[in-house]
Amino acid sequence: MKKLKVNLKDRSYNILIDKNLKKDFGKLIKEVFNGKKICVITDDNLNSLYGDFLSDVLKSEGFLVNVVSITPGEKSKNFNTVIPIYDKLLDFNLTRSDLIVAFGGGVVGDLAGFIAATFLRGVKFIQIPTSLLAQVDSSVGGKVGIDIDRGKNLVGAFYQPSLVLIDTKMLETLPEKFLNDGMGEVIKYGCIKDKSLFERLSIFRDKIEFLENIDEIIYTCCDIKRQVVENDEKDTGERMILNFGHTLGHSIEVNYGFERYTHGEGVGIGMYLITKISESLALTKPKTAEKIKNLLIKYNLPFETCKRVNNEEIKRSILSDKKNLEGNLNVILLKDIGESFIYKTDISFFNGLEC
Repeated sequence: MKKLKVNLKDRSYNILIDKNLKKDFGKLIKEVFNGKKICVITDDNLNSLYGDFLSDVLKSEGFLVNVVSITPGEKSKNFNTVIPIYDKLLDFNLTRSDLIVAFGGGVVGDLAGFIAATFLRGVKFIQIPTSLLAQVDSSVGGKVGIDIDRGKNLVGAFYQPSLVLIDTKMLETLPEKFLNDGMGEVIKYGCIKDKSLFERLSIFRDKIEFLENIDEIIYTCCDIKRQVVENDEKDTGERMILNFGHTLGHSIEVNYGFERYTHGEGVGIGMYLITKISESLALTKPKTAEKIKNLLIKYNLPFETCKRVNNEEIKRSILSDKKNLEGNLNVILLKDIGESFIYKTDISFFNGLEC
């Protein structure tokens, strides 16, 4: 088992990574939680695959368990889903001494974490991420939230989990599209902080070899995020580099109604397009965008949108982004692969955008 500790004083927690960790979920949760009731928030797909198993594992440790399942997908990450779940928590008589478990991908983790942060002004929660994207990124760091019509993750909080449990074998049941989706975030980590990771991804023969090394890759990504979060928990400085590709990526997701592109696909397109702009401004080493493009292609990720998007609509979405402060944008750029920096600019930066 691989183990990382996120050191945030009284909000510190462990990340545990292993194959077949799921058989020990109940025991590991009992080590950090001495209450009685657990509400598991998951989605319908995962509930059909693992719902009974997870309930039995938790009940075997003496917990009272209630499972709440939502419709899969980004469109569920909103207030229309949140309010009925609050009612179900009240029906279960969940108290502040009880626990919420987020069992799913990034949508479930963000949504369940937001509910944990807001229900009764804060209930402990644990992340059990089941998608590659959630395992390498969204389950770590305490960013929880929901979407509103004007944009993605515009309502939320910083609320750290008590534990993150990553069973890498669960990725075997992940549809190919969503394994590729997670690769968008894995590639991001290589771009912003770890050139050797980027190069390793470039030389893997195929997806099989990648999966043979998955525990180490997830550990590497989580370790990068751990370091960044410890230095800047509330996203006011260094942590912004984790948003490389996200400013454009979120805008693309919104403008396609969360139906055409997954989050990782949007981030991949965003990384490539923003690097093309920064190269044209001599802010990034030449041919960096081409390297990103080639890696996106290798892992079956798009590097451009399927049809031309109205640039004015994209820019309007960017102006609603959390990184837009008083008309000033903090965009994340690369000097080179593995070297990222925060660049202060405004919306005119995107005048040369071609997507």
